[in-house]
Amino acid sequence: MKLITVYIRPECLTAVKQALYAKGIYTMSVTNILGSGRGAGFTETYRGVLMEVNLLKKLRIEIGIAEDKVDTAIEAIKTGAQTGKEGDGVIFVSDIARCMRIRTGEETL
Repeated sequence: MKLITVYIRPECLTAVKQALYAKGIYTMSVTNILGSGRGAGFTETYRGVLMEVNLLKKLRIEIGIAEDKVDTAIEAIKTGAQTGKEGDGVIFVSDIARCMRIRTGEETL
């Protein structure tokens, strides 16, 4: 099994979910986060005061998935999240050593 961790723009969530659902991938966890990447933020004036915005709103999506479906999931995520602008996000894929369903005790390797 693999764990796909994705950081995307909040406005792309619907498109990413639709792309994953179209490929038959329904299991995911979504978390609102603040973060900074290569873009390092921006400055803006708020009520006459110059403010530096370093942490931007992002979403973190985690998907536990079988190895044979990883490439399908990645393509769906890219389809839904890609705008062509800086800050589209990043995808990480990690190994899962052990996975157990709490209700049944069923294990997946």
